[in-house]
Amino acid sequence: MNDALDAAGPQAAWIARLWWISLWLCVAVFIGVMAALGWALWRSHRAAAADGNAPVRGDRALRVLVASATLLSSVLLVGLLEASVLTDRALGRLPRGDALSIRVTAHQWWWEMVYEDARADRVFATANELVIPVGRPVVVTLEADDVIHSFWVPNLHGKKDLIPGRSTTIEFRADRAGRFVGRCAEFCGLQHAFMAYDVVALPPDRYAQWADHERTSAPEPRAAEAVRGRELFLTGSCMLCHAVQGTSAQGRRGPDLTHFASRSHIGAGSIANSPQALARWIEDPQKLKPGANMPSHFLPPDDLAALVAYLETLT
Repeated sequence: MNDALDAAGPQAAWIARLWWISLWLCVAVFIGVMAALGWALWRSHRAAAADGNAPVRGDRALRVLVASATLLSSVLLVGLLEASVLTDRALGRLPRGDALSIRVTAHQWWWEMVYEDARADRVFATANELVIPVGRPVVVTLEADDVIHSFWVPNLHGKKDLIPGRSTTIEFRADRAGRFVGRCAEFCGLQHAFMAYDVVALPPDRYAQWADHERTSAPEPRAAEAVRGRELFLTGSCMLCHAVQGTSAQGRRGPDLTHFASRSHIGAGSIANSPQALARWIEDPQKLKPGANMPSHFLPPDDLAALVAYLETLT
């Protein structure tokens, strides 16, 4: 898990700064309150020792202390409010020149990422992994397909809700390369805990290579087992929900699988992407992610192995 206070972009840095200001102010207030409580108990004990029947009465110094503490608390609260307003304004001042435009749609329970472009032939889609270039602003249009979700990458920005029937945007920039964990921060159903994605920030040249590769069609399988697996994929129920560019599979119900094998996880963070895990996922996804929309496929062992072999070629 990434450190939420390890800012990798300007917006996250502003949020982290506000968090530290709030923390240290609250620590100072807590120490002051505890010190005042200790002094009051000590003073009360001395007064009681002097005259057990006499009530403890406040004096001018005590009244001045209470008034000063009240005034200081008010000033600190106004200061926190001002810091919050300044942070909110700073979050909206990210320069958007030459911004990368991505449309993210949240489904129960996976993330669809569509990289938009003025040229239709340069648009491509992926799932559960957001790859961005370092140093370039990113404008993400957020939509929800079913229920309310929340987009949150702590190292890059704060949270933003995705509400069915509405579109909103969030802008951020990664200033260093790395892999950052994203989460849905709004309870969205049975598998909310496995509604994850990765944000991978790459140097600009590596990002350009990755994007060019994503725009290509799926590679042709060479091994006989993989060829048979493609036939099973295209003649079975898989193609009804999934798309593989360069084939007749153009389903839109589930994730685009054109370059599926290059992704690190299956099922939006449920399990690592490996041949063994993929076989388990195809056979009975409900066992790994109860409530997922993908049905179980209890295939003969040879067919299952062939299908896995084909999907492993989709790099």
